[in-house]
Amino acid sequence: MQRDHTLDTLLDLNDTIIHQEGGYWMKFEVWQVEPSEQVPHGIRYSLTLHDKYGKRILGYDNSHAVKPPKKLMYAGQRLAYDHKHRHASDKGVPYEFKDAGQLLKDFFQEVDSVLEALKK
Repeated sequence: MQRDHTLDTLLDLNDTIIHQEGGYWMKFEVWQVEPSEQVPHGIRYSLTLHDKYGKRILGYDNSHAVKPPKKLMYAGQRLAYDHKHRHASDKGVPYEFKDAGQLLKDFFQEVDSVLEALKK
């Protein structure tokens, strides 16, 4: 079985802060855990974008389950642990974790979109 080098990249970002223009900054917290029903890929993570005052304005994580919208909820549905917070007051929406590389790509693309929108 070939090693997923994007996983190595993601794990190497643990405890990293990357500063952006305008005082914004990204923080990465990533570590491996035993795979479980809640974390089948065996990675706990929190990838966040903060404003210059430290307030989280975007986040991807799997620290808690998020309930699907009531209109999409049905009996026996599995709660999503991988999710994203689209703004400071967002309780989280499910995020489909495919692999470490896709997580990084999705996060960086959304960071770029958020920062571009804030310039306007």
